Amino acid sequence: MSRTPLPAFYDDLDATFAELWRLLADGAAHGRSGFHLPTLGTLGADGGPRLRTVVLRAADPAEGTLRFHCDRRSDKASEILAAPACALAAYDAAAKIQIRVAGRATLHTDDALAEAAWTGSRAMSRVCYGAEPGPGTALPTGDAYSLPDETAAATLGRPHFAAVLVRAERLDFLYLDRRGHRRAAWHAAGGLWSGRWIAP
Repeated sequence: MSRTPLPAFYDDLDATFAELWRLLADGAAHGRSGFHLPTLGTLGADGGPRLRTVVLRAADPAEGTLRFHCDRRSDKASEILAAPACALAAYDAAAKIQIRVAGRATLHTDDALAEAAWTGSRAMSRVCYGAEPGPGTALPTGDAYSLPDETAAATLGRPHFAAVLVRAERLDFLYLDRRGHRRAAWHAAGGLWSGRWIAP
């Protein structure tokens, strides 16, 4: 009985680092990737942790950044403004790989980054930013909110749109295999990454 070959990154720290960023970039580009919908952790106004799923829109290994979008009226937007430290985690069951990212987030609303992100968004994605009332508002019934059509959303949604850029400071990669798991971690210092193998 043949065994599945081990991946090329298995015992190569540099290749593992490259694979981590390749998977994140693939997650940003493809909705079927296990890394397309990471869980974001922020600090709530009451000091407690807050988790939610976000859509990964970009991963830039050269800059060490990840980007997702949010409604600037949302709790996560105010949490990021108040305490920019955050973390993201995603697991791809098919690849048996978990990636965790810790860093600092910045909210972009009226600059070139936000405008490019808005322009690059699909019309159907813009609709939710034109919703009234804003995210988290108490409703008398489940359907007591309105969404604009795609044409109106281009105007109505833009004032509520924000791009969030996370500058990674720590990375953690875990690969599961019955022949031996592999886990590695990196820290950024002065624009350079230093990594090492760690116990899974």
